[in-house]
Amino acid sequence: MNPIPEQPRPKDYKSDVKPVWCPGCGDFGVLNAITKALASLRLPPEQVALISGIGCSSRVPAYTSLYGFHGIHGRALAVGAGLKAARPDLNVLVAGGDGDGFSIGGNHFLHACRRNMNMTYIVMDNEVYGMTKGQASPTTAPDWTQSKLTPSGTLSRAFQPAAIALAAGATFIARAFSGKPNTLAQLIVLAMQHPGFAFIQVLSPCPTFRPEQKEWKNIVRPFPADELPTSDPALAALHCQRDDGMSTGVIYVEARPVWSRSEMEKTTIEDIEQEFRS
Repeated sequence: MNPIPEQPRPKDYKSDVKPVWCPGCGDFGVLNAITKALASLRLPPEQVALISGIGCSSRVPAYTSLYGFHGIHGRALAVGAGLKAARPDLNVLVAGGDGDGFSIGGNHFLHACRRNMNMTYIVMDNEVYGMTKGQASPTTAPDWTQSKLTPSGTLSRAFQPAAIALAAGATFIARAFSGKPNTLAQLIVLAMQHPGFAFIQVLSPCPTFRPEQKEWKNIVRPFPADELPTSDPALAALHCQRDDGMSTGVIYVEARPVWSRSEMEKTTIEDIEQEFRS
């Protein structure tokens, strides 16, 4: 990896690989926000690892000059957790989409929240499976009828990422809009500086299969600054449940012990064997 200058620029963290996302895809904004955040933090690329799963959004590691790992479907958090346990010195970013993160990867999402390892999870949520041609995803509204697989709608309540992250134990929860990459970059900086598991749900429109999402830019607005962010889970839950999913900003921040390998290192294989013998 080439060393970055003393005053790094976002492009110093981008690779020569050109994104193949559709024109207008919100994931372009997320890529820009990630590189802006890293430039702001002045982190050398070799100190950052970007892990992803499967899907349009999960292509993002290839477009950066960071250490990257393109994992299998739904297992990005498991890979990220293993890396963080083995290399606690690295800044671990995990990225993916609503299908990868909340459907096949839903179980890993729950346990990553409660385990509270020091890493940041960025989910690009477009409420659709874009790479496989527009099927409903876990966050799709029940009355969306544009998929041939669900012509009468999904008939299932949409997954609520922020509320579920709160219930599962995440210690930093935020929602952002990819159309405002500077604001998103600031949230990523806060998330990476937070000691513990930080989750950012990014509303990232899919102009190809959800063209109506182009209107999100006119709908998103900040959470009330006089009430959020909060360390009160009851207040955070109230906002998550009564919100329409279009409010943005930091929702919840909690100081809680971070998962560490140090306690495990006190136990040896011999100790475990002796416990079984006894």
